[in-house]
Amino acid sequence: MALLYAGAGINHFINPNFYLNIIPKFFPIPNFLNQLSGIVEIILAIGLLFESTRQSAAYLIIIMLVLFFSIHITHLFQPPKMAQDKVWFLYVRIVLQFVLIYWAWRVGKY
Repeated sequence: MALLYAGAGINHFINPNFYLNIIPKFFPIPNFLNQLSGIVEIILAIGLLFESTRQSAAYLIIIMLVLFFSIHITHLFQPPKMAQDKVWFLYVRIVLQFVLIYWAWRVGKY
């Protein structure tokens, strides 16, 4: 799980356009939000590596995923360009959110 979030966090800086293209237009300062979420994902990934911070990091990941849910839901009504011909993917991604939340919850229990 730590590798997943560290990789995603780093990708916010390597490939920012991917994330900027999926941030809804009504969100203010998308560049800042992209960088902030990348930094948060990296910090939480590091937190997962240590037993003393693992539970807090896992629960904060759950909170982050719930917040990201607002983006995924808006995409059902206004799909980003990359998903306009793949609306099914938007539903798969919502289901994946629940899988990731469950995974973080399980990691947080140990």
